[in-house]
Amino acid sequence: MVRHVTLALAAIVSQQANALSVSNKAVPALKNGMDYVKLGSSDLEVSKVCMGTMTFGEQNTIEEGVEQLNLAWDEYGINFLDTAEMYPVPTKADTQGATDRAVREFMKGRKREDVILATKVAGKSDRITWLRDDESGTRVSKKQILESVDKSLERLGTDYIDLLQIHWPDRYTGQLFGQPDFQISNAEEDDPTPFEEQLSALNDVIKAGKVRYIGVSNETPYGVCSMVEMAKHNPDLYPKIVSIQNSYSLLVRKDFESGLAEACYHHNVGLLPYSPLAGGILTEKYRDTKNIAKNARLNLFPGFMDRYRNSLNEEAANKYADIAKDAGLTPTELALSWCYHGQHVASTIIGATTIEQLKEDINAYDIKLDEETLEKISKVYKRYTDPTKAYGA
Repeated sequence: MVRHVTLALAAIVSQQANALSVSNKAVPALKNGMDYVKLGSSDLEVSKVCMGTMTFGEQNTIEEGVEQLNLAWDEYGINFLDTAEMYPVPTKADTQGATDRAVREFMKGRKREDVILATKVAGKSDRITWLRDDESGTRVSKKQILESVDKSLERLGTDYIDLLQIHWPDRYTGQLFGQPDFQISNAEEDDPTPFEEQLSALNDVIKAGKVRYIGVSNETPYGVCSMVEMAKHNPDLYPKIVSIQNSYSLLVRKDFESGLAEACYHHNVGLLPYSPLAGGILTEKYRDTKNIAKNARLNLFPGFMDRYRNSLNEEAANKYADIAKDAGLTPTELALSWCYHGQHVASTIIGATTIEQLKEDINAYDIKLDEETLEKISKVYKRYTDPTKAYGA
């Protein structure tokens, strides 16, 4: 019995070692090169830095977006980008799709196989009525998934998507964009699209050659484990999710590390953190609260950013900024290096509104924090475990 348990544990460790095996390539702008990993249980070998694009067409012009992507590919060896059908944000009917047009322009000058393209189908929303032909609110139903994929392919000018993700769940979770924690009363009133329907539709687009792999975003341990188990027992009907894209940063760690980390580890689901700078809070640019630019993300995205606007967040961000100063780093470098090289992380999604910001963000990949700095971070985390949950503080 002991031998069998030992062998089973060895198999799990071996599987995870393979999943997280790293290759490296020299690139012009990084002294230590860019690293690449297999994304979860897929065959996608992605750069450890992923280009987020949600500002293209809103805070950035399409031309600026193409410029950013060209720099990332040519100077830094990035091969992975993430978009979504609802982008740019804040999502609006008159700008929706602009981000995909920027990605399309960028890909015109590239071999398709040199771009690992991730996009997302919108989750449940009664408010977003401009994505579907019938002007209904968005749902993760079979009909809407099929429509979403075809429209994304047309906008992007390609015949396949490498990674299709469910942008947020088709159910109430108590986790989405600063929602209060899960409440049974809210779940009892919910009417979610069954996982069976969602995965069956995703299986259809995979079999049609339109999508290679699938993932989730803003998901919970329940959602991850439910979908993985369904795929495990019915592989011909349901595809396995290979990735999860959730908020993860020095300020937002607990939700992933306390439950999702274990689920993703054992099921070989790769983490793609978004908002590693917590919407800019960790850059220290909001430290002077009286002089925040009108076009700053904190002001542009009401609701989404509210979870970062409390005194405990400010205290925690300032503590991390002090650690960065002691280490001879900028707050941005500290926060991104911590995320880039974290044990849970497959590839970190970054975004910038200027080329200068983008360079600072990616150059931070060359930095690896020493044990003393990591211990200081750990102490601050124990005091401010998840300050985004301190509503009204």
